[in-house]
Amino acid sequence: MSTSPTPTPGLRERKKAQTRRTIQDHALRLFLAQGYQNTTVEEISAAAGVSHMTFFRHFPTKEAVVESDDYDPLIARLIQERPPHEDSLTALRNALGQGLETVYATGKDELLARTRLIFETPALRARTWDNQYATQRLFADALRSRNPDESDLATRVAAAAALATVTTALAAWVDSDGALDLPALADDAFKALRPA
Repeated sequence: MSTSPTPTPGLRERKKAQTRRTIQDHALRLFLAQGYQNTTVEEISAAAGVSHMTFFRHFPTKEAVVESDDYDPLIARLIQERPPHEDSLTALRNALGQGLETVYATGKDELLARTRLIFETPALRARTWDNQYATQRLFADALRSRNPDESDLATRVAAAAALATVTTALAAWVDSDGALDLPALADDAFKALRPA
């Protein structure tokens, strides 16, 4: 496990992060009230109190305001910190479980709304493959950093299987309108992937 402390972000980084959160919060509120297709970047910018140029400095597209989060780097770090004796799928399961617990505890409602938007909006759903491919590569790289001898194919297969497992749990969670417990669903999905 890494013992080096995470540097505290400076004032400028904190302001940028706050502006990003503000834009995302207002975008999500507008998408839920008006529908994704009926909401413009100009409306989001006005609601967030920023110019449309500021919007585009933080998000290259309207889709990105829904898709962007800090979850993938968090999970990649958690994968790298898993004990070396865990096989790749176990490391992924435990890192994803830990990450989901953190996100679920601090942003359950936002996660549910964003995930529902992605699953129910064709423009966002169509981009899911590209995003998952990038996430798969990130997770596979994190696995290889734990075990450099593991083949590229093996780490990619493990990462792809884990992502499919979590995506299926997320879909079941959205179908339940958030009534089911997401971390428990993800754990059950991993049990189905690899029965004891």
